[in-house]
Amino acid sequence: MAAETATYSRRNNYVIPIIIIGVMFFVIGFALGINGYLIPYLKKALDLSSAQSYLVLAATFSAFVVFGYPSGMIISKIGYRRGMMVSFFFFAVGLALFVPSARYESLGLFLLASFISGMGNTLLQASVNPYITILGPQESAAMRISIMGIINKAAWAVAPIFLSLFLNLDAPSLGKMYFPFYLIVGMFILLGIFSYFAPLPEVKAEGEDESEEETPVSTYARTKTSIFQFPHLILGVIALFFYVGVETIALATIVDYADSIGLGNPATYTTYTVIFMVIGYLFGVFFIPKVITQNTALKINSWLGIVSSLLIVLVAGRYSIWFVALLGLANSLMWPAIWPLAIADLGRFTKTGASLLVMGIVGGAILPLIFGGVKDFVGIQAAYWVCFPAYLFILFYAYKGHKIR
Repeated sequence: MAAETATYSRRNNYVIPIIIIGVMFFVIGFALGINGYLIPYLKKALDLSSAQSYLVLAATFSAFVVFGYPSGMIISKIGYRRGMMVSFFFFAVGLALFVPSARYESLGLFLLASFISGMGNTLLQASVNPYITILGPQESAAMRISIMGIINKAAWAVAPIFLSLFLNLDAPSLGKMYFPFYLIVGMFILLGIFSYFAPLPEVKAEGEDESEEETPVSTYARTKTSIFQFPHLILGVIALFFYVGVETIALATIVDYADSIGLGNPATYTTYTVIFMVIGYLFGVFFIPKVITQNTALKINSWLGIVSSLLIVLVAGRYSIWFVALLGLANSLMWPAIWPLAIADLGRFTKTGASLLVMGIVGGAILPLIFGGVKDFVGIQAAYWVCFPAYLFILFYAYKGHKIR
């Protein structure tokens, strides 16, 4: 096929596509980071229980399982770049709905707005993650995704700080939500226009183009008749489910935790989690694959997550919050490692496999919802027990699950 659709690893000019995809990863992080501030804000403004307030996260992330497979179909029809463009339409509509939601003080409308915004996030995730994975050698995919992770998590930190400029957590008023969300909607519309004109070539994974010469990857994939015949992918979806769940808990609950134990400036605590994540991402950028493999990084981070989740519930609250932040370091290289391990050897099933992996992001809805329910019964500190079994499964995937063919 034309050079634009050839495997992009054969090219040397990655700079412009990586910068553009970096912007997309910032958008993903910002849209999800909004939830970290909205949860305690809406809890107070609408007098919600903890479980009810975490429904905002559940609505956002449930879009990943509902819209995950359709996203793969859309991308198969229109390609990665146009998929990115369409995603911003969903973002703009969903975020615009936050204004009438605030005007009518309706939790139901807030949940609908979060779900539609989540649809945009689903389509964008299904586009950019396989794109950045394919955009270069497989063995350095974790390094490229680590760079994207730094940008993504910086946006997680920026989002609650941005909202705190307009919305006072100590004196919540839904009427003050109009202006910041009008600004955000305008930004997303401009980004949609930008993505339409962005110079991003279409890329294909090895073995995905059936007109290419046979390779070991394409030969293996051609023996399969269904995406569900790739056990390493299915286990990868489950690992991603647990990873996104614990990452969302670490990022989206730390403000609530800081506020509940009376610490000052709770909105800033997301920043500490992000700082630890960035440290981990920088490690990935400089040492994968030069010093350690992405699989070894996943093993180390799984062990760190297990130890940190235990210390959160065993250490006194004012100290344990720092182990919540340390989960940022534990989580940092999980996405960069799980994604290429799970998507490896899929050949012509790559786009469908990517949509299944995106569906695993629904863990960001389910685990925080469980966390919120447990919190209502036993308190926020003990609720972090939810993280422990999740890290155990990721550890299994790092040692054995990704090898199963």
